[in-house]
Amino acid sequence: MGIQLGPLLETRKISIEELSGQRIAIDGYNVLYQFLTSIRQADGSLLSDSEGRVTSHLSGILFRFSNLVENGLRICIVFDGKPPLLKRDVLEERRQRKIKAQIEWEAAIEAGDMETARTKAQQTTRLDSKMIEESKKLLDFLGIPWIQAPSEGEAQVAHLLSTGKVDYGASQDFDTVLFGASKLVRNLTLSGRRKLPKQQKWVEVSPEIIEVEKSFEVLELTREQLVDVAILMGTDFNNGIDGIGPKKGLKLLQECSNAEKALEKIGKKIDNLDEIRSLFLDHPVEDFDPEWQSPDSSSVISFLCNNYSFNKSRVEKALEKYVHARNPSRQLTLGDF
Repeated sequence: MGIQLGPLLETRKISIEELSGQRIAIDGYNVLYQFLTSIRQADGSLLSDSEGRVTSHLSGILFRFSNLVENGLRICIVFDGKPPLLKRDVLEERRQRKIKAQIEWEAAIEAGDMETARTKAQQTTRLDSKMIEESKKLLDFLGIPWIQAPSEGEAQVAHLLSTGKVDYGASQDFDTVLFGASKLVRNLTLSGRRKLPKQQKWVEVSPEIIEVEKSFEVLELTREQLVDVAILMGTDFNNGIDGIGPKKGLKLLQECSNAEKALEKIGKKIDNLDEIRSLFLDHPVEDFDPEWQSPDSSSVISFLCNNYSFNKSRVEKALEKYVHARNPSRQLTLGDF
């Protein structure tokens, strides 16, 4: 998912506390995929209730978001809408990879290779419409605002930034910068110690800010030119040119100023170049004013505990963070349940 622009962009590690009081638009599909990928059992299978219904996404929303809210972050969630037609090929490629990973996961389970099983299980992650609707319902109960974008969620995040409705965007995908995000946070819900695949080694993952304007200054590129670098590399909307990665793409744009001249120089062609470029520079978005509400504690408990067998005491403990964030002087009482 996303374009590997990391080597080109300036980053700065921060603490969650530095974002206290800030309004942050989170790429909803991106973060739900994170939850579904990382919140799993030892063999890689997803968390589920007594009826076999997946609950990893709901667990992530309640517990991981509670840590953000507790630290004073005012989060809103942006869900993807209808994908552009040019994204069909990449979506089909992802579907095929998931089918292959499913077969490999089952083989690893059969062989008793739990580490491989967990890795392959993460690659099978699917986010379906039922999970999305469940997520929206829980967000409503928690008082967290959300918006359904007309198309790509990253573009909607960038629009909320440009219109001053939020202070930061949050996503693992660097595409968000191409869509115009001026302030991007990565690793917002991934911070902490993480084990490297197939290694007995752990690394500390911290939130980081992509310093977008500084990146453009260092690269001596405009946003439009960075979009052209990405197109040469390959995006969700097109296959790139073989052999062109971030560094080579950057060099070509610095020498040629735009994708057309770069392609002419290397004797290559990319179909639909103008259409691809416009998907980043003029993507459909909607105006939205996020409004944060107090959580409906009784509805949260009914939804999670009665419907999905969540542990009530754990849910109540998480809810205290939401209630306190909206009203620091108030604590939960029996009347809330």
